[in-house]
Amino acid sequence: MLALMRRRDRPWHFVVTATTRPRRAQEQEGMDYLFLAPSQFEELLAQDGLLEHAEVYGYRYGVPRSQVEVALRAGQDVIVKTDVQGARTLRARVPGALLIFLAPPSLQELERRLRERKTESAEALRRRIATARQELACQSAFDHVVVNHNGRLKETVASIERIIGEEKARRARGDSHGERDFAL
Repeated sequence: MLALMRRRDRPWHFVVTATTRPRRAQEQEGMDYLFLAPSQFEELLAQDGLLEHAEVYGYRYGVPRSQVEVALRAGQDVIVKTDVQGARTLRARVPGALLIFLAPPSLQELERRLRERKTESAEALRRRIATARQELACQSAFDHVVVNHNGRLKETVASIERIIGEEKARRARGDSHGERDFAL
């Protein structure tokens, strides 16, 4: 989905998340993630270089502060891909952030997608499904929920784009519920 969003001619900056997770075969450094050694991640954290960070499935993930600050100064909307825990942290640190929950059509469909991906062990897959169940229960903490239906990726992206556009229009009119600095 992010690849399709990147092809749109919009003032969007897509934050590349830092992680200590090993790179998968199809992933590109600097495009999919910033793959860091644990010591590099710790150094970035010690320098307050992460807006939010968490340990997920035994690996560290974080949103590099510099990417967000540079993009905002350039007038871009910042798109961050994060989990529920990260969204809560970002909401606390950036109260005006627009939070969009991207949901699967069902938990069963998400499980099917994860199984077809074949990137996790059976135990890791069980953990992911249990986490997804918990996260799906947190949708009300987000400003909007967009369901990512099978075969309708363009519709999903169009929904996200519409939500961002509507929020920006509200902010420009001054009738929003607070500044919306970036979309997540």
